Amino acid sequence: MKKILALVILSLIISGCNGFLYNQMPVLEFEQIDYGYPVKKSSSSPSIAYIDQGTGSETIILIHGLASNAGFWRYNIGELSKKYRVIAVDLPGYGKSQKGFTEYTLSFFALSIKNLMDELKIQKAVIAGHSMGGQTASIFGLKYPERVSALVLAAPAGFEAFKKGEGDWLRNALNTGSIKLVNEEAARRNLANNFYNWSDKFEWLVEERVRMSKASEFPEFAYTVIKSISAMLDEPTSKRIANLTMPVLIVYGKYDGLIPNMYLHPGFPSDVFVEGAAKIKNSKLVEIDDCGHMLQIEKPEAFNSAVIKFLEEK
Repeated sequence: MKKILALVILSLIISGCNGFLYNQMPVLEFEQIDYGYPVKKSSSSPSIAYIDQGTGSETIILIHGLASNAGFWRYNIGELSKKYRVIAVDLPGYGKSQKGFTEYTLSFFALSIKNLMDELKIQKAVIAGHSMGGQTASIFGLKYPERVSALVLAAPAGFEAFKKGEGDWLRNALNTGSIKLVNEEAARRNLANNFYNWSDKFEWLVEERVRMSKASEFPEFAYTVIKSISAMLDEPTSKRIANLTMPVLIVYGKYDGLIPNMYLHPGFPSDVFVEGAAKIKNSKLVEIDDCGHMLQIEKPEAFNSAVIKFLEEK
């Protein structure tokens, strides 16, 4: 009986399903996070960390979402880089990029992407972003249209409009202390909300989140996340996306649990994204079935296929 019990416990440990294990592992500093690809650093200030893979006549710049990093594109870089040069960035304050207690805005993030393009001598690129990264990509397209050949907006934030009172509620929903105090069980639950079907193969997200919570730069990271939430509310794109002139792909998960906000705007993701796509003259809308908010991780094959088809046909 003891042997059977031991085997059951061992199987749970190997599967990664049991709770409160990662917080017993060594601290994971941001520089130690494994993205699956080598990382370079820009010489600009703030310094931007980025993955640079593949070659091709077209360059795709991938921008991660809130509280994420360039490693969240690990299931997409390989396939996309077979045809294109792919650059996945850590926004300032995130991942391996330079951090600090500054006034982060989405326009500041967009300018940082432009500065990286200047340094790498990239005149024009496909700007792709997920969630907050999608909203940043939209702002980039509005501010620097001459530097954009196309936009890929994956479950983009900014399409959903929030009234002032709703925005204040969202601003106050998190603070730096609550971000740091998230334990393994809560981290897994929060991350699972981004998926239609959570799987053990996504446990790396939980491990990364829990182990980096004690990193030396975590207070700056938490500050960036809080500032980013305000930045998303301060620069909505719902009324501005009609001004986008380049080809735009909007791709989202049919069962996105984050957009629209389930507490403030109960409804379906299609309600938000169909309306948004209708505002953009040169847009294509793709819905991925059996998929949640983190579509590039949950359904990478469908996401990669949608992006490649869009770029081939634009």
